[in-house]
Amino acid sequence: MTKKTKPLSFDGEVILNSVTACVFVIDPQARIRFVNTSGEQLFQASARYLKGRKLNDFIPHDSPIMSLIDQARNGGSNVSENSITLESPKLGKHLVNAYAAPLIEDTSLIILTLTKRSLADQIARQLKHRSAARTITAMSAMLAHEIKNPLSGIRGAAQLLESTADEDDKGLTRLITNETDRICALVDRMESFSDGRPIRRDAVNIHQVLEHVRQLAQNGFGKKVRFIENYDPSLPPVFGNKDNLIQIILNLVKNACEAAAHENAEIILTTAYQHGVRLAVPGSETRVHLPLVVSIQDNGPGIPDDLRSHLFEPFVTTKAKGSGLGLALVAKMIGDHGGLIECESEPKKTIFRIMLPMYSEKQYGVLKTNKEKAS
Repeated sequence: MTKKTKPLSFDGEVILNSVTACVFVIDPQARIRFVNTSGEQLFQASARYLKGRKLNDFIPHDSPIMSLIDQARNGGSNVSENSITLESPKLGKHLVNAYAAPLIEDTSLIILTLTKRSLADQIARQLKHRSAARTITAMSAMLAHEIKNPLSGIRGAAQLLESTADEDDKGLTRLITNETDRICALVDRMESFSDGRPIRRDAVNIHQVLEHVRQLAQNGFGKKVRFIENYDPSLPPVFGNKDNLIQIILNLVKNACEAAAHENAEIILTTAYQHGVRLAVPGSETRVHLPLVVSIQDNGPGIPDDLRSHLFEPFVTTKAKGSGLGLALVAKMIGDHGGLIECESEPKKTIFRIMLPMYSEKQYGVLKTNKEKAS
């Protein structure tokens, strides 16, 4: 006799709590009848608190989301709208795609799904950052051969001339030497993009990294800046390279200090845990969850609109004497961790958010095995 296999049974609530989209069930009185875990996080409240409360206690009456629900209920069909700005004092500001549809078993109930646009945008930006890094890699190899090598000859000739030049001409030879050094340093920075080897990772306490960077800043370029720390002490370790993370955070904090160069300069360092996306980690066959978020916020003038979408591309800078490689290198290094970076900016509030993977013994073992195979 063939043994019958027990059919699989799925708990719908468990499934809905596993998706990153925010899912709500709304009754005819606009009350919330069901909310999944992602919806709890968006509304910053528990399901027990939210159930029975009206949706417009959290979303303004004139929001396109409310009219979308009415359209789905009145028309009895599925409706959707992209790029809706969801903004309220309780929720903050989010850009979402919204989908509303009547529940099959009871058409008076509407299923509302909200998907944060930032997640899709982050993935697209991440791919763009990696493409930019590959472009710089090829460019740096060319520059090292075509420019850096001849520059060493120019520098040597300038030093020889300086030994026999009078004081007026020595100023010119020093200028040539300094400029060749500056160009060589620029090429060296670009060559940082060419190292495609997997980075060495381990459990890293991100709060120790932030504290180290804060001390460096307050004893140097950030002496006049007020630092505020909003840390989640229960945060698990980051799966990363400590030295690289220090370099990433230091670069962002230095930029924030330079942006907020005024009398009431203030930088807020924040850590938090939230659901993130899953991306492939360079050097492994695994895909990691990115739940650890580090934010660096300043109260400077903000980033110009025309630069915001190109901020992590090479040679894009807001600084008069900047090379435009700092943020491109930051994006590349975060990409090496399998992480994401995003920027939100308006006058007196610019936030850089880094999403990073969490450390786990299982994942570290996978990378170690890959490294041992390579050797």
